[in-house]
Amino acid sequence: MTVASAFASMKSGGIPGLFFLVGLFFTWACRSLRAQQLPGTWEVVLEDAGIASMHTAVTRFGTVVLLDRTGIGASRLRLPRGRCRIDPGDSFLPPGGKDCSAHSALFDPSSRRLRPLSVLTDTWCSSGQFLPNGTLLQSGGDLDGLRKLRAFSPCPLAGSCDWLELDSPLLADGRWYATNQILPDGSVVIVGGRAAPSVEFYPPSRPLRAFPFLATAEDAQMDNLYPFVHLLPDGRLFVFANARSILYDVDSGDVVHEYPELDGGPRNYPSGGSSTMLPLDSADGYARAEVVVCGGAQYGVFLHRQTDTPAATTCGRISATDPDGAWALEEMPFPRVMGDMVMLPTGEVLIINGAQAGSQGYEMGSNPCLNPVLYRPDQPAGLRFMTLTPTTIPRMYHSTANLLPDGRVLVAGSNPHYFYRFAGDFPTELRVEAFSPEYLAADKASLLPEIKAAPERVWYGDEFVMEVEVPLPLVGQMEVNLLSAPFSTHSFSQGQRMVKLAVSPAVTVADGGGDGPPYRYRFGCQAPPDGRVAPPGYYMAFAVNQRVPSVARWVQLVL
Repeated sequence: MTVASAFASMKSGGIPGLFFLVGLFFTWACRSLRAQQLPGTWEVVLEDAGIASMHTAVTRFGTVVLLDRTGIGASRLRLPRGRCRIDPGDSFLPPGGKDCSAHSALFDPSSRRLRPLSVLTDTWCSSGQFLPNGTLLQSGGDLDGLRKLRAFSPCPLAGSCDWLELDSPLLADGRWYATNQILPDGSVVIVGGRAAPSVEFYPPSRPLRAFPFLATAEDAQMDNLYPFVHLLPDGRLFVFANARSILYDVDSGDVVHEYPELDGGPRNYPSGGSSTMLPLDSADGYARAEVVVCGGAQYGVFLHRQTDTPAATTCGRISATDPDGAWALEEMPFPRVMGDMVMLPTGEVLIINGAQAGSQGYEMGSNPCLNPVLYRPDQPAGLRFMTLTPTTIPRMYHSTANLLPDGRVLVAGSNPHYFYRFAGDFPTELRVEAFSPEYLAADKASLLPEIKAAPERVWYGDEFVMEVEVPLPLVGQMEVNLLSAPFSTHSFSQGQRMVKLAVSPAVTVADGGGDGPPYRYRFGCQAPPDGRVAPPGYYMAFAVNQRVPSVARWVQLVL
């Protein structure tokens, strides 16, 4: 029975129509109540960014770089007067190729203001990573961007920083759908890309190197693009492509070990799974590293455009530092493809965005997955997933998710179309949202720590002091966790990392209580021992009190 037929039945005195409508109301009410009872809250923080952010990164100033692509005509964000670019190769621009619109922007979540940035070459499906000095290195793309390197040296929103297109060096190989990872010495390795089974480095002090593993991981629909790359605490790389993974010695170029194949189908582009490395912990001397890979699509979904085929429901988890490591499979509450995995300051992982069917690619996904899921790695198997409050905005292909210093997660993008399209199914999305995990709820305010003193720079192995205020007396040990600022694109956060520091017992500096000042504590922290555990660069340092994190302080880890 439909709603219309139910009303017709009621008009003619029919009881079934009344029962149908009552049942429909209770279904809606129960769903609404369940949504209200689930943890976490959503807020639109920018109604119109003017661009759909295909790539997103948070800078040490707390500003956010939003980056789309060129080559598809004008965006809805205007460049300042006199800043137009000329691109004769873009046939979707007016004759002469004059483009006065922006394809990148700098966003300040605190003021909710935006400043357009100027990018000149095509960044479509490119890669990136922050350098030790805080500069965002951005590499590759398509067409005139295929071998390009770009640099963005961030500043506050009121500053004048902008993209710099580097004339040299050029990339040794074209990099489209590649992955970047910062290394222990502060250099960056650039891995793979379409028709590029190789690795190269920035600065280019080492030559281009063939990487046959990526070629052998390719299938008829590719499935080896945007490989998942994680720097392990021994300095070697865990590299995952399709359903295979290896331990790679980046210095010698040798494949040291091949892990068992992960069941459940392909996981990399265009099959759209995601991955993260779980926190490295001082409690075990930073010796153990576990990798989680979640979601994906069945083989053939992309090849045959099977947009309604359900996505993968499993996550695989493996100890990458164990020579006998094997995958353990876990079931997610929802099938998910094109999801993002965001490391939270508590050491839990937020799985967010994506669809429940189809694959990556234009118009290739359906049935948006609106509910984020919290993965709690320290819980027993079978109890690790928690369903969270859904958004109302589908975030499909070309969506991103990034942790902010205040503990929220910024969600941007979603353009499953070649051009910007604002009608029909899953229109191009220009709104930017923030998801607030449960630790930001009002009933956690009495546990909320505030960092009052912390160094701006620390050196490897050094001890440093932090001071923190909390409304109630401290119970147990305060944690200090360092989180990197990754480059988020295509369901993978390149360079994402969390390091749990060794922390000494807290010493009371000032007693609080009642309506008076808060309690203040001082404690010592031990910086990571070397760049293998935490490569040099800027990190968000969070104090965490009973799973409630502070607003982060930016700390530069220096070689």
